[in-house]
Amino acid sequence: MNLGLGLYRHALTRENFQFARQAGATHIVAHLVDYFRGKTPHSAEDQPMDSGSGWGFAGDGEKLWSFEELLALRKAVESEGLKLEAIENFDPAHWHDVLLDGPRKKEQLQGLKTLIRHIGQAGIPIMGYNFSIAGVSGRTLQRYARGNALSVGMEGPFDKPMPNGMVWNMTYDPNAPTGIVPGATSEELWSRLGVFLDELVPVAEEAGVKLALHPDDPPLSAMRGQPRLVYQPRLYQRVLDRKPSPANALEFCIGSIAEMTEGDVYETVEQYSRQNKLAYVHFRNVTGKVPYYRETFIDDGDVDMIRVLRILKRNGFGGVLIPDHTPQMSCAAPWHAGMAFALGYMRAALQLIAQE
Repeated sequence: MNLGLGLYRHALTRENFQFARQAGATHIVAHLVDYFRGKTPHSAEDQPMDSGSGWGFAGDGEKLWSFEELLALRKAVESEGLKLEAIENFDPAHWHDVLLDGPRKKEQLQGLKTLIRHIGQAGIPIMGYNFSIAGVSGRTLQRYARGNALSVGMEGPFDKPMPNGMVWNMTYDPNAPTGIVPGATSEELWSRLGVFLDELVPVAEEAGVKLALHPDDPPLSAMRGQPRLVYQPRLYQRVLDRKPSPANALEFCIGSIAEMTEGDVYETVEQYSRQNKLAYVHFRNVTGKVPYYRETFIDDGDVDMIRVLRILKRNGFGGVLIPDHTPQMSCAAPWHAGMAFALGYMRAALQLIAQE
């Protein structure tokens, strides 16, 4: 198993690549979506948060990420002794009508195919995505973690309607007419995913790219009047069975799975790692279940993270683990300190199980 670090667009800097390497990481997972577009984050590394208005504005729907910029990013990562393992998340500007079954759906599917080809040509092996209408919504940021560290949680169901022009918790059309996005049914959402897989998986196979699906975060059955896709562990299997292929894989989030109200996190790790379907793993800890949970320090939640690693090792997982989120620590560099703590724990844990 390998150790990696996830970085948001404005944090994809030489300094942060060096920080990752110094902390023992060997890989980077890069977010090219500017989640904060049109808003001012406290820092480029902070998690995007909101109270129902969405994170920020989607990018340019007419401009896809080019082969040249993807290749340049890979080379910048490699110049610091790291490997670029994955791009995480499509920009809503590039696929809002794929999610909403809107008028530009066919056109945007062709654009996604072009993106996958660019990613493959640039030598990047994985494209992570979250197939969700409402996206990551309803989370709160408070001093939930040990020692009053700032962390993410959830304080109950989040049912605020989603305004027209928004999808995946970002605004793609600021001039949309007043109103709310009509609710889809669960079967309509699964049908939209099926079309996405039927269209994209063959292209991903040819490009040498794995499409890796993140479970719902938070994993509720519905949010903002919209259905969710993978909100229980068993639903991941439905995704895999819908389009069997080495290119149809999982962006496996331990935290989100632990937050689910059904299933057992260790049995879930066993089930999907045994099938060799884990593209890469978000390795974070939590306490509680939706709609009430807290993200914790990696050594301080409900999940025995060493036990998870032992299951992954037994089933031959050789991919990348990233801390994903972590509480911020009280110092001049809160995000960096939190990530350094998580990476140090993970590095030591990997060395421990390697000796067993």
